[in-house]
Amino acid sequence: MSETPSQSDSILTEKTFSSYNSEQGRNYARIRRDYHPSLYQAIMDYHGSTGGRYDIYVDVGCGPGFATFNLASHFAHAFGLDPSEGMISTARSFGGTTSTSETIRFEISTAEQLGQNLSPPIKDSSVDLITAANAAHWFNMPRFWISAARALKPSGTVALWTSGEIIVHPSTPNSTAIQKAVYQCQDRFLLPFYETGNLLTRNRYSELPLPWTLAEPVQEFDEKSFIRKDWDFDEKFFVGETEVDLDTWEHMMATSSPYTRWCQANSQLVGTKQDVLKMLRKEIEQLLHEAGVELGEEKVKGTVRGSLLMVKKKA
Repeated sequence: MSETPSQSDSILTEKTFSSYNSEQGRNYARIRRDYHPSLYQAIMDYHGSTGGRYDIYVDVGCGPGFATFNLASHFAHAFGLDPSEGMISTARSFGGTTSTSETIRFEISTAEQLGQNLSPPIKDSSVDLITAANAAHWFNMPRFWISAARALKPSGTVALWTSGEIIVHPSTPNSTAIQKAVYQCQDRFLLPFYETGNLLTRNRYSELPLPWTLAEPVQEFDEKSFIRKDWDFDEKFFVGETEVDLDTWEHMMATSSPYTRWCQANSQLVGTKQDVLKMLRKEIEQLLHEAGVELGEEKVKGTVRGSLLMVKKKA
């Protein structure tokens, strides 16, 4: 895909995940995987080694709360914020506590509001760490950076990460042909349902607007403190097995936002032979069989090349 998002395109409103109901939130949490401990450790190592403190942590676009649960244990107080009532109700159902055994607060709020709409609101210059797990590509980044600068303490940290797109691992039989089939399906059927955010993840945040790249830079952030950490093909970015049967693969792919929007536009085709995922699954089955995989043994091993971006508010 040749398109690359421009800085002006970053001003958008996410309408798919933010409208999730409780059932969709629970399904998302059941299918999506948590991030590998190495990711969380990289964040805490950076935060601690650069003067970060451990009082208040805020996870924005928290979804069902995977990142929130993992990092809240390092802080006295923790908030998980998401615009979706379904995601927040799912996160609340899991519970979760902080280092002081305080219950994590999961509240409805956008990344741009960053808790200002709450009662009481998240105070200015009170937050030590702000994270966004596979969510920043849906933010209005200029407004987010302004709100982050307001909320953070001096030397506070922002950590944003994306898993990028799922790639068929070379160890999968007929992997090259399967990857080609995936790309053809995306370009033929799902491309009209891609939004700027999807392109930002495909490029692993290489075009994500940063405080100093904005038309009106947010001066409170220290560009010299910025680091990017990348995970390669064979480095685990998620926990759990990377090789799955095709039922599991199909369920995982069904949580993607372009496919969700395709379903909304083609409700009469969902679950039929003309369903995009059904057609792609059939093609993958055929390619695996051509490579000698027996009927009933069809599995695909996927991998990602995740990326983590971190920066500090000036002291």
